[in-house]
Amino acid sequence: MKHWIERIADELKDWDVDNHVVASGTSISGSIHIGNSCDVFIANAVSKALINNESSSRTIWIADDHDPLRKVPYPLPESYEKYLGLPYSQIPCPEGCCESFVEHFQKPFLDTLDDFGIELEAYSGAQMYKDGLYDDYIRKSLEKAPEIREIFNKYRETPLKEDWLPYNPICKDCGRVNTPYAYSYQEDEISYRCSCGFDGTMDIKSGDGKLTWRVEWAARWKIFNITCEPFGKDHAASGGSYDVSSIISREIFDYKSPYPVPYEWITLKGDAMSKSQGVFFTPGEWLEIGPAESLYYFLFRSKPMKHKDFSPEMPFLDFVEQFDRVEQIYFGEEQAASEKEEKKLKKIYQVSQIQNHTELPFRPSYRFLTVAHQIAGDDLENIYQILKRNSQLSDKMASLSFEDLSDSQKEQLDKRVTQVKNWLDKYAPPFVKFQVQEKIPPVTLSSEQGSFLRDMATLLEERNLNPEELHDEMYTILRKYDLKPQKAFQALYRVIINKKMGPRAASFILSLDKDFVIKRLRMQE
Repeated sequence: MKHWIERIADELKDWDVDNHVVASGTSISGSIHIGNSCDVFIANAVSKALINNESSSRTIWIADDHDPLRKVPYPLPESYEKYLGLPYSQIPCPEGCCESFVEHFQKPFLDTLDDFGIELEAYSGAQMYKDGLYDDYIRKSLEKAPEIREIFNKYRETPLKEDWLPYNPICKDCGRVNTPYAYSYQEDEISYRCSCGFDGTMDIKSGDGKLTWRVEWAARWKIFNITCEPFGKDHAASGGSYDVSSIISREIFDYKSPYPVPYEWITLKGDAMSKSQGVFFTPGEWLEIGPAESLYYFLFRSKPMKHKDFSPEMPFLDFVEQFDRVEQIYFGEEQAASEKEEKKLKKIYQVSQIQNHTELPFRPSYRFLTVAHQIAGDDLENIYQILKRNSQLSDKMASLSFEDLSDSQKEQLDKRVTQVKNWLDKYAPPFVKFQVQEKIPPVTLSSEQGSFLRDMATLLEERNLNPEELHDEMYTILRKYDLKPQKAFQALYRVIINKKMGPRAASFILSLDKDFVIKRLRMQE
């Protein structure tokens, strides 16, 4: 059984090339999120699969930073509307913390690459024009403008004008790149008129302009000898960017178009991600709450064109549990439902790995730690003891004291606890959060509820129980007093956290200091 990443690598291995170049690119129009950076993660994985398949491959990333600003990205103020139409590369940093608008939005993304194990060569589209990498392709495109226009018109309802040129100069007057119209050229000098009223000329060698997108994409393929490129489904539509650029690549630049890997958009809680509306989730935000490998798992557990929706709120707990289960199956610590499922999940985990772990990483239950952390805070030793009391450790780990843990295991525990803390602070709904009350809160209990709590205290004083045993005993006691479970547990939560609801009662009780619980259930300070 092969993963779709590996199947792509197998097909690419048959190409008659000495070195593969897997490309990705991102428009720097705002924050780079897990939706528009998909191609980077896919490109990295394909390149790794090629190398594992004894092929030579490298990954490149091109920042499309010479494109015009079309919408003001969140959270910039409306005053940034004055920059609409200007190339990203010529817009100032919104906070004065970076050299430019581009650096401000791409730096947080580039800073996460090491965490995700991504090695790539990064290029600036604007700098490529400044350095003359596109010059020969601009000249060829101007020379072949009639042929390119004919290709474009096959896919347009309104034909392009006879004097149209596949080049967008930057207006010397207003600075915009989406309003000038190039209509003639003489060698390297282009004449244009802008909707702002300015007529002018510019030299292509100045870098103050760019090829129109579908021509630029085709030129880029040949410049870098790109053999594979993932991209969003909008480019993959029939008659869309990939189709048109492929024709231009073949007929104008005499280059075979790369192996395409289109992917479906990722939605955020059901909504399309939008940089202008502030609806997005970044790779950096992912690292705050989850393992880097879990983002790869999210992307690679299904085929690229299958819809994916992400929520960092309650559904994230279910997602992390799924990831942990797959990891445990991979290392033989848990049984899969079938041999077929085992092979499938192991393959997904394999392509999701960043470093080849030789043993199962120490990642205690994320969901359980949301409770343990709210009880023990950042005290890792206390948290470890809570895990042990609640049978949350493997047999191997359960025999170890906190002091017996290796530095690596302590670091892994600390990392997961920090991620849980961040999740609680940023995404947990109110009903998940609680605080153990230092003093007995004002609460009115029925006589039956009081008796239930006192019997619970005696039980905890006399016996050492595991969560399952305590759960069963709790029900025995509440039935003794003809109490409904809801009323019994409400009493429990009221006297400890002053809320009607709380974590699973048995595990919660065993997570707390025993003497504290006994006193509190007896309503003693």
